[in-house]
Amino acid sequence: MSDALLSALADALAELVATVDTSDDEVLDPDTAVSWLEGASHTLSGLSPADRHVLDGLVRQAALRRPEGPRRDALLRVPRHLGATTSDRPTPAFRAATDFRPATDSHLAADSGPATASRSKPAAVRPTAAATTAVSPAAGSLATASPGTAHAVPAAACFAGFAVSSEAAHVAVCDAVAERVLRFADLVWDADPATEVPTCPGWTLADLTRHLGALHGWTEHVIGTRAAVRVRAGDLPLDLPGDPAAYGGWLMAGAKEALAVLRAADPDLPVWSPGADPHARYYARRLLSEVVVHLADAELALGGAADPIDPRTAVDAMDHFLGDAPYIPWIAEPVAHLDRDGAVLRLTARDTGDVRTLTFGGGGFTWIRGNGGTEATAGVEADAGELLLLLHRRYGADDRRFTHTGDRDLLDDWLSATAL
Repeated sequence: MSDALLSALADALAELVATVDTSDDEVLDPDTAVSWLEGASHTLSGLSPADRHVLDGLVRQAALRRPEGPRRDALLRVPRHLGATTSDRPTPAFRAATDFRPATDSHLAADSGPATASRSKPAAVRPTAAATTAVSPAAGSLATASPGTAHAVPAAACFAGFAVSSEAAHVAVCDAVAERVLRFADLVWDADPATEVPTCPGWTLADLTRHLGALHGWTEHVIGTRAAVRVRAGDLPLDLPGDPAAYGGWLMAGAKEALAVLRAADPDLPVWSPGADPHARYYARRLLSEVVVHLADAELALGGAADPIDPRTAVDAMDHFLGDAPYIPWIAEPVAHLDRDGAVLRLTARDTGDVRTLTFGGGGFTWIRGNGGTEATAGVEADAGELLLLLHRRYGADDRRFTHTGDRDLLDDWLSATAL
């Protein structure tokens, strides 16, 4: 079934249910209305958790296309009436997804126009190894600072949390993306593109670079066109250089374009997203999470060890992963079949003191910040960056970096179910 047809069906379903739910007794018999709603809910209850999340997202997108007012509010309540919003949705993610604050167009560049995924020819200027970013938010530049110039990357603490809504925080995330893209490009610039990446079996450095570049083009397209329906990154043109050795420059050019569009966008701009937060801010956090993990991949491939990850950035990337997990079918389905209802897994970052507590049940899992006053079935402790790479299976749980408590099988089951 095409994406357009799915969206049209979700629109029709949302309108029907909202109309039934809000109809006056004189227009629709109350018993009939209840019968219709219960029948629809019963039918949809047979969907898998992953499919219910997809339905939830589609219906919410349908609601967002409506102007603010009672009708949109009624449409936003539809997933709850139909049972599409299930108990396995992480509470922070659910709150972010339902906080549809007014967005304006004033933050979009007037002359930007619809963006495409095409890339301008990259300038073959290598970033210096010691250089950090000199960022101009207005121009969306991705340049290097002169040697010896210190540029402080904004502390990730200013954008920690699931929903980044302030403009300053949004720009801070973009700055952090730019800094790490430069580090990645510098690392792979003279490396053999055919170098295998052990932490991404079957991938080379060229594949890793192409993947990051595709995400930049995808982001530029979604934000630039204000996409309201699903867009697959693989369906967009890449305009790759013929020589994989030139991928580093291509990556930097694409990042510059994507970040320019992101910085010009109101972080609260409603757009389609593959996760729980259908706003422009989602994509800045997604790009940061991706480049942080894949920079570690490149470091492990070329040097055998990953550099320490900024702890606050790592914590935010962990939250991003946990928030997205229920929306990724190949994660949501295995997690739904773990058969560990009531089990509690606790992740503790020893360097920041952050705690994330996961509770399994209801066909999935929920998570909270802190310990929630519950006793953990299993726990794992390490620095935040190490926990992030554990969640992404870049480190094995048996690594000496990690301290375990309780039922180790629960952690192993979780890692197996969430392997990307």
